[in-house]
Amino acid sequence: MDNTTDGTWDSLSVQLNQKILQTLEEMKFTYMTPVQSACIPLFMSNKDVAAEAVTGSGKTLAFVIPIIELLLRREEKLKKRQVGALVITPTRELALQISEVTEKFIQKFPQFTQILLIGGSNPIEDVEKFKDQGGNIVIATPGRLEDMFRRKSDGLDLASAVRSLDVLVLDEADRLLDMGFEASLNTILGYLPKQRRTGLFSATQTQELENLVRAGLRNPVRITVKEKGQAAAATQKTPSRLSNYYTICRSEDKFNTLVAFLRQHKHEKHLVFFSTCACVEYFGRALEVLVKKVSIRCIHGKMKNKRNSIFADFRTLKSGILVCTDVMARGVDIPDVNWVLQYDPPSSASAFVHRCGRTARIGNYGNALVFLLPMEESYVNFLSINQKCPLQKMSPVKDVVDVLPKVKAMALSDRAMFEKGIRAFVSCVQAYRKHECSLIFRVKDLDFAFLASGFALLRLPKMPELRGKSFPEFEETSVNTDSIRYKDKNREKQRQKTLAERKDKVQAELPKKNFLKNKAWSKQKMKKERRKKRAEEPEQEHHS
Repeated sequence: MDNTTDGTWDSLSVQLNQKILQTLEEMKFTYMTPVQSACIPLFMSNKDVAAEAVTGSGKTLAFVIPIIELLLRREEKLKKRQVGALVITPTRELALQISEVTEKFIQKFPQFTQILLIGGSNPIEDVEKFKDQGGNIVIATPGRLEDMFRRKSDGLDLASAVRSLDVLVLDEADRLLDMGFEASLNTILGYLPKQRRTGLFSATQTQELENLVRAGLRNPVRITVKEKGQAAAATQKTPSRLSNYYTICRSEDKFNTLVAFLRQHKHEKHLVFFSTCACVEYFGRALEVLVKKVSIRCIHGKMKNKRNSIFADFRTLKSGILVCTDVMARGVDIPDVNWVLQYDPPSSASAFVHRCGRTARIGNYGNALVFLLPMEESYVNFLSINQKCPLQKMSPVKDVVDVLPKVKAMALSDRAMFEKGIRAFVSCVQAYRKHECSLIFRVKDLDFAFLASGFALLRLPKMPELRGKSFPEFEETSVNTDSIRYKDKNREKQRQKTLAERKDKVQAELPKKNFLKNKAWSKQKMKKERRKKRAEEPEQEHHS
């Protein structure tokens, strides 16, 4: 465990509370990680901390333990509705995870309460919960937290509650800024007392983050934790126990290769990343049918209410597949992930590293595999230079069979699946257009016919990129796609009703047009004569 540990907890330069040590023992955390041994003593000696550490290095405990220690040392004990610590994090999944860890520690400290403030639930319920149970430790996403500060008319005065704040933690701080939370963060920071401890935790340092450090931290101690034991590790951004692979396959073979790989690794736990929500919806549904006897879950950012329960459920599974977008790429800790599969390379190179970091966490081994088209192979060299992330080529997946006819059959038997395929294809092309690495990922290099074949489309969609072009290589279905029905009877009934209304509307408009075109012959003749007469009048005036 040389690469991931930094001694036992009793070797810390500060003494931890006995109940905290008991909890660590129960959770089987015998050794500290480097980020924990560096941050905890600084935080507890009232220093501000800006920590950069590779993903999966144990940052959560590096701030949860000092939070409890600092709250225990307060001279004036916290009342139920006084907030002593605030943790802000970019996604609900990460907030939920931090809340679970915190809960384990405060079970032994009944004097403290914690509250989770995240999207996907009714804000009024959060207001009532805070009024009823309080929240000495608040774990929140920026949007919901900002909203809570504006709920004074609902009986919640959060601005007064945070006056007693001791500790502020911004977790995955670089992503908070990436996701456009800067305005919300500035609003929230405006409510907080200046005299406080602040911790910034991130996997990468950016200029925006540097600005935030200057604005929010007083003379911070900067901590950069690299992995030990390897020559390359001085710059390496992924965990040293992670094996990073890539495979090259043509766009029409890509999905077949993924299915073959998943069928051959049924008893393992996988995260499969797609570039868009529509791709998760479509390919996730296809995988449910094609990879039998495996638990398959789907998560993406447009899911509002189900995300929290799906995430919690997948974490408990021993094996299974989570089909997801980059909403799951950062900070999220899912136990025992064996493979991170990137069906689409992410829109930014740093997101590639974060996706890979969902496996090989805290001393475990893990694997990551990215699927690349032949024209994208130079991305491997780019990642090696740009992200210090070397990839090795994986030998081709064996026993690949063509499952695309089955996906086509699914689309023919259910209009919902047919429409999902069209949406997924369009969204994929749009995401490709926006790729940060535009020298490698160029829309003009895409072969739309083969790409559409790889999506098992029945016909090509109408979209600007395809306008005025012909694709003889693409085999369009002979079936009239308008005749494909929804399996959901209510949806189909509604569709038929809409089609009938549209038909009636067209027919209602037809007689008017016919009436204009087919005027009585005698009236048309009179009109001609009048026009002729009018044309002759100026001539007569001229001659006279």
